[in-house]
Amino acid sequence: MDQMIFDSHLHIIDPAFPLVANEGYMPPAFTVDDYVGCTAELGVAGGAVVSGSFQAYDQSYLITALDNLGPSFVGVTQLPVSVSDDELIELDGHRVRALRFNIRRGVSDSLDNLQAFAERVHELVGWHVELYADCEALEHMQAAVCQLPAVSIDHLGLSKAGLPLLYKLVEKGVRVKATGFGRVDFAVSQVVKRVYDINPDALMFGTDLPSTRSPRPFNAVDIEIIGNALGDAGARKVLWENGREFYRLEV
Repeated sequence: MDQMIFDSHLHIIDPAFPLVANEGYMPPAFTVDDYVGCTAELGVAGGAVVSGSFQAYDQSYLITALDNLGPSFVGVTQLPVSVSDDELIELDGHRVRALRFNIRRGVSDSLDNLQAFAERVHELVGWHVELYADCEALEHMQAAVCQLPAVSIDHLGLSKAGLPLLYKLVEKGVRVKATGFGRVDFAVSQVVKRVYDINPDALMFGTDLPSTRSPRPFNAVDIEIIGNALGDAGARKVLWENGREFYRLEV
């Protein structure tokens, strides 16, 4: 399938910038050059660089990565609730477009303030929120998640046990990243088709490169899974159109 891709979930890991071990894990390097080399044959025409647990609240790596990748790439960052309006506006000027809550790895500042923080950031700079969590663990947060102004969930919600809630959230307008296929415990093609049937605008494909800590890293076959499950028109939405629109790519 000859198709442009918006890679809605990738990591850049540059040891020239601060890294913090998470749960004893320190990732190997994966620079902008590494990413460009890995995706050269895939048709990637834009994407979202996502801050990982091991980058904590460092913004220097992200700003540099976005500068090097160019205007078709945007950023997803982690921030403390104490971040100032001026800092948010500055990051927005560097094409940061979303605020990530890393619930899975325990790198989220005050989930009790999730809704207020999300609303503040959305009102000021228009960012959405991204949640990295097993969807099963979001059950007690379901009402709060549905009230967020704009939100996406990483890696298809991760678990088979979390799928009933994932489908409910999609019905409420929550977006879902079709990423990290090697991290999940269910048949990806079936879940992709179900989510697409509920809301064809919900799914956004991403490579999840370099697939840190994943039992099975990204493979180009993951792109074929989308095409086989949804056909050409559905694949075009999931691989390109939905992500480009949600991240407000302007080029």
